[in-house]
Amino acid sequence: MEETAPPASPGAPEDVTQHVGYLLKRAQAALRGAMDKVLREHGLTVPQYATLELLALHPGMSNADLARATFVTRQSGNVVLRGLQEAGLITRPATADHGRARPAHLTGEGRARLAAVQSAVYAVEELMVEAVPPQRMAALLTDLDRIAAALEE
Repeated sequence: MEETAPPASPGAPEDVTQHVGYLLKRAQAALRGAMDKVLREHGLTVPQYATLELLALHPGMSNADLARATFVTRQSGNVVLRGLQEAGLITRPATADHGRARPAHLTGEGRARLAAVQSAVYAVEELMVEAVPPQRMAALLTDLDRIAAALEE
């Protein structure tokens, strides 16, 4: 008996490589690979870089807040913070003033490392953005936000 492929979702192409989810994952993987490459030259990982960027914008964020914002688990976020602290890029108090949150802050070295790598990371994003016609960029950003919101509900 010949096997048949399961029906694609309504309106979706039968070729899985043309599904929205597949194409989003392909784009995400390409972005991650390009960022890994430029960050490796500066001794950083993507989660470490994202953490430095967020702490530059919002000093004092907790591990839980940083983990959520960088799309990692709390455990992974704590590993990232410990690595950044051991490298002298952030500071955190040894104990929490209240609860369990220990606010993190960039050190001078952390600000310098972030500044040194930002142009390389921004160049990766620019390559990505240049692939989209300017008149379609606003719609793409809106659509990506809508996709995320639909799945977060």
